[in-house]
Amino acid sequence: MVLEVWKRRKWVALLAFAAAFAVFISLTIWLPDLYRATATVLVETQQLSEAFVMPSVTAELETRIQTIRQEVMSRVRLGNLVTQMNLYPDLRKKGVPFDDVVEQMRRDIELDLKSADPQMSMRRTIAFAISYSGRDPQTVARVANVLASVYVDENTNMRVGQATRTAEVLRAQLADAKQELDAQEARTSQFKLSHIGELPEQVEANLASLDRLNVQLRLNAENQIRVTDRRDRLEKQLAEAGAVAPVLPPPSSPRAAQLAKLRQEIADLRRQFTDEYPDVVRARAELAALERQGPETVVTPGSGAAPPLDSSARLNQALAGVETELKALKEEEIALRRAMDSYDQRVENVPKRQEEFQALSRDYATTKERYATLLKKYEEAQLAESLEQGHKVEQFRLLDPAMPPREPFAPGRLGLVLVGFLLSIALAVAAVLATDQLDTSFHGIEDLRAFLRVPTTLFSIPLLTTAAHTRRQWRRIVLTAVSAMIGLGLIVAGVRHVATGNERIVRLVAGRHA
Repeated sequence: MVLEVWKRRKWVALLAFAAAFAVFISLTIWLPDLYRATATVLVETQQLSEAFVMPSVTAELETRIQTIRQEVMSRVRLGNLVTQMNLYPDLRKKGVPFDDVVEQMRRDIELDLKSADPQMSMRRTIAFAISYSGRDPQTVARVANVLASVYVDENTNMRVGQATRTAEVLRAQLADAKQELDAQEARTSQFKLSHIGELPEQVEANLASLDRLNVQLRLNAENQIRVTDRRDRLEKQLAEAGAVAPVLPPPSSPRAAQLAKLRQEIADLRRQFTDEYPDVVRARAELAALERQGPETVVTPGSGAAPPLDSSARLNQALAGVETELKALKEEEIALRRAMDSYDQRVENVPKRQEEFQALSRDYATTKERYATLLKKYEEAQLAESLEQGHKVEQFRLLDPAMPPREPFAPGRLGLVLVGFLLSIALAVAAVLATDQLDTSFHGIEDLRAFLRVPTTLFSIPLLTTAAHTRRQWRRIVLTAVSAMIGLGLIVAGVRHVATGNERIVRLVAGRHA
């Protein structure tokens, strides 16, 4: 059965095989070679401990690499490389749009991240490889090295720029925080000046002053009682003498006026200072010395010596002094009570001032803490910026420069021939089966009997060939062979036209995206 089919369809099988195999052979011959060069970039970790300085660039390495990749793969950057290095001259000569040329270069670039331990769930990138493919070995090596240098430079610029921007932002925030802190300090100082004596830390001093004023008020009351009793005795003595004289005005008694002045001065000083203050001690000593003096004689103007006063005159003079002293004591009492009211008001205002001061203190503490935090961050950012500029932190280094490849990576010509051979055989078998299935003619007595399905006597008459029939048969064979050769030639020519310089087919055959 198989041999009969082969005898009938061998030319179909041969033509199908030849056509398919010619396509693959032509592709193998005329497809361009593609070379790939790879540059390896090492990721060097930070040389200083993070306990000493925290890096200002905290983005994940993979994220940063992908960010740089987007920058490198931009139309402007790749377009500049195409122009500067005269890449893809064939495409540009054919009038291919420049955007398509850039897109082709973008497809020719590959980025491969290399991890320290691929088996770990949290892989850490320690290096990455940048590959570029093209038709010229020298060009692909130069382009791969240029791309690697761009990655290294972009990483350095990105880190330095980010560190600089971080320092600038922190510098601006620090200036704002300093200004706010100064304003808080000014408000706190102004509050203390405006409410002096009403602050929480002055409560004890206010209470002590109140106690002192209470003591002075008791002494004043005792003095008033004493002076009042003395006045009553003098008035009684004058009444008994029957010569009560009008009370002399204070100016006629300089000693009484001086006593009143000293008492008023002492009262004023006590409102501001303690009893141990030197001026208070001095004034009290003068007052005590003046009080120990005896009654003063009245000197009449124009007389050389004051004559002795009679009893009534002396009593009147003493009474005038007592009245003056009593008036001074009453004035001192009023002053003491006013001072006590003032201190009482201060003590009453302390809770309110305490709340206000606590609010100011909280704001000041918050602002001061924020300023200290920003100052620390700014100092760290300055140090990080210095380290970034000195390349003391994580950086990229070109570990293995790309070298011009000796052998193309695509197309795999031997593999292409083997695959073409197998596919050609499969195509030939498929053509034979399809042709045999579509053929409805009878090729023997058995085919006819199977078709009729009734008892029939059949005879086979051999073909009687003549010279004319033989000539026609050879002519048909020659025409078929010539047509097949022409067809194969056209196939080869078409494949050559399509395959010559067609990198897209090479990438498709090599299993890469076109």
